[in-house]
Amino acid sequence: MPESRSMHRRNVLRWSLAAAGVGLAGRGAAADAPGRQKADPWPALRQAVFGTREIGPADGVIQLEAPVRAEDAAVVPIAVRALMPQTPQRYIRRIQLVIDNNPSPFGVAIEFTPLSGRADFETRVRVEEYTTVRAIAELNDGSLVMDTRFVKASGGCSAPAGKDAAEAMARLGRMRLSVNPPAAPGEAAVAQLMVSHPNISGLAIDQLTRLAPLPRFVRRVAITFDGRPVLTADVDFTLSENPNLRFRVQPPGPGELKAVVVDTESATFDISTPVTAS
Repeated sequence: MPESRSMHRRNVLRWSLAAAGVGLAGRGAAADAPGRQKADPWPALRQAVFGTREIGPADGVIQLEAPVRAEDAAVVPIAVRALMPQTPQRYIRRIQLVIDNNPSPFGVAIEFTPLSGRADFETRVRVEEYTTVRAIAELNDGSLVMDTRFVKASGGCSAPAGKDAAEAMARLGRMRLSVNPPAAPGEAAVAQLMVSHPNISGLAIDQLTRLAPLPRFVRRVAITFDGRPVLTADVDFTLSENPNLRFRVQPPGPGELKAVVVDTESATFDISTPVTAS
């Protein structure tokens, strides 16, 4: 028998937490009895993913930018700025974006390579309730550093879609990929990928039918230059509708920049653009 919509909605939450390695038991500490202050979810989240590894301050490595109060909880701009270049001796291997109080706290994880030039990225996320947002960088020597911001926003993950569902599906998979020349010789260029996709969380209740749609969202983005990896991003419905990703690329010469996007229905979309010598 097909599951009920309410059961499906609970299962989406359960899946999100299990995918993060937390589970409902670890999250349960954050949902105390009525009238009691909500417990801090970060200790359980940290233990689930990073264990007892030390996480130091991000000084000189990365800087997280986020609004104190978001204008729209479903489209919250986030930027992580690398304060160091990617060199063979010392580079940022991975950045994890953690939104403590979201249904899926571990919503964005990006792996970088030397072709990234600089481990910068910008995107737009959903925020379900007032929360600490964390950017955790792992360097090539295995060390971890973290920068945090507190964001005041609510209802972003359970907000209804901004566009008509039929129109959104008709545009599914349309993409734009652009590269701007570097600001100065030797610097990494800024590239931008825009994907037309509703990124359905499965948590938004239709106000007329009182039903939640089945989730469907982008789960992976891979950027390559002439077949060599630039970055890969594992994501979920934390990204806003019509995902947008700005990143850096520093190719050794002219070639082709390509983006491949895969969603939860295994639909695959790709786009390429030529890159001329700087």
